[in-house]
Amino acid sequence: MNVHALALAKAHRFDEQTSAFAGDVIDDLSQHPKRLSPKYFYDSAGSELFEQITQLPEYYPTRTELGILRDRGGAISANIPHGAALVEFGAGATTKVRLLLNECAVGAYVPVDISGDFLKMQADALRRDFPALDVYPVTADFSAPFALPDAIAAMPKVGFFPGSTLGNFEPHEACAFLRSARDILGEGAQMVIGVDLEKDERVLYEAYNDAAGVTARFNLNVLNRINRELGGNFDTGAFTHRAIYNRERHRIEMHLISRKAQTVRLLGRSFSFRAGESIHTESSYKYSLERFRALARGSGWTPRESWTDGARMFSVHALVASD
Repeated sequence: MNVHALALAKAHRFDEQTSAFAGDVIDDLSQHPKRLSPKYFYDSAGSELFEQITQLPEYYPTRTELGILRDRGGAISANIPHGAALVEFGAGATTKVRLLLNECAVGAYVPVDISGDFLKMQADALRRDFPALDVYPVTADFSAPFALPDAIAAMPKVGFFPGSTLGNFEPHEACAFLRSARDILGEGAQMVIGVDLEKDERVLYEAYNDAAGVTARFNLNVLNRINRELGGNFDTGAFTHRAIYNRERHRIEMHLISRKAQTVRLLGRSFSFRAGESIHTESSYKYSLERFRALARGSGWTPRESWTDGARMFSVHALVASD
């Protein structure tokens, strides 16, 4: 993060988390082309909108991954040692982890997410439904190093990273995340991870441009969050959602397109937009099975087993830390 951006953010007396948000936003909007990090989609409103996205008929990843977890849950859970601590990176709704918890006897569950309020709500619901399970929520940016609770120090640790979130990272960032996760989980670490697969471009386009416009509202919500938390003056009606497939880079790109020439003010800074100018808010990389396995091997993990649905739309992988 640019030190001047961080100093400006801290000068507004924000707490540490909001200062990091402010510094990143100032840095990212100062880039050419402009961008915003997708990790800031997930305030309470954004998390709720994403849960709506997962129910859309066009959005295949969630229901397809859930199908794999239901159909192959026993085989997947066989990779989780009895009494292990299951650490979920980027925990959202608990629908997927419940399928694993029903199949295996873990010693503790550690959901990690940047959205503290949503995380607490989900953790409380899980405690009610699994009263014998120790739940230790950690509010943190899971893409950066963080400390695990002392209570799980002696347990074997298994990372859980469903939902194809890995695809939101650039390939070098995905490698860095996998290495960081291995360091956080420690010696003997294992990982269960969901990865979206390459497929027909029309299926991909419709999944990110749903007819009901929920993905558009989700994308635009990051501007609402900047206005609310950082005192910005974005006119969300002056931007439109656009998602395209970049065939050369095997990724969906989400953008917010300025409808007109305009200037936005934020924390004493002005950011000018041309008509048609883009803020790149998210990339979602799609992998082949072998390209993902190569990425895992290059990041300090050994692929152990993989599962897909019948149409090979999505995949779930079991990894073990390499020696």
